[in-house]
Amino acid sequence: MQYYSYEEFCEDVNVIAKEVKSSFALDAIVSIARGGMTFSHFLSQALDVRELYSINSIHYEKTRKLTTINVFNVPDLSDVVNVLVVDDIIDSGETMIEIKRVLLEKYPHIKIKVAAIFFKEKALLRPDFTAREALEWIEFFWDVEIDKMNKK
Repeated sequence: MQYYSYEEFCEDVNVIAKEVKSSFALDAIVSIARGGMTFSHFLSQALDVRELYSINSIHYEKTRKLTTINVFNVPDLSDVVNVLVVDDIIDSGETMIEIKRVLLEKYPHIKIKVAAIFFKEKALLRPDFTAREALEWIEFFWDVEIDKMNKK
């Protein structure tokens, strides 16, 4: 298990923000709830992007992978073109592929790029912007801190 600290996170946000800024004229960020929320908030601040939306998907129950992917709460992207879809990790890639499919089906005019802090080499989809390869289970600082608060 690998602990991912706040300090590492801040470094990675800055690296990814610079990459995005230099190569993608971003109109909006779509955060995959819940994993992508912390990352997308920091990224939107670093990139000064106010068009920040979320989308929900359920593909895991705790650590168990489900057989279907449920995508819901699709944001209105009628007035944007360049969209960055953000998550904390690309594991199998199946969820991101399904989210991209749903968004492009509803908004065929948009161009989608993907950002994730971590990716797994075996994933079906590689993020356009990423910082680290996940070689083991990642324990994100935000999950650890919330677990501590819940135990008090």
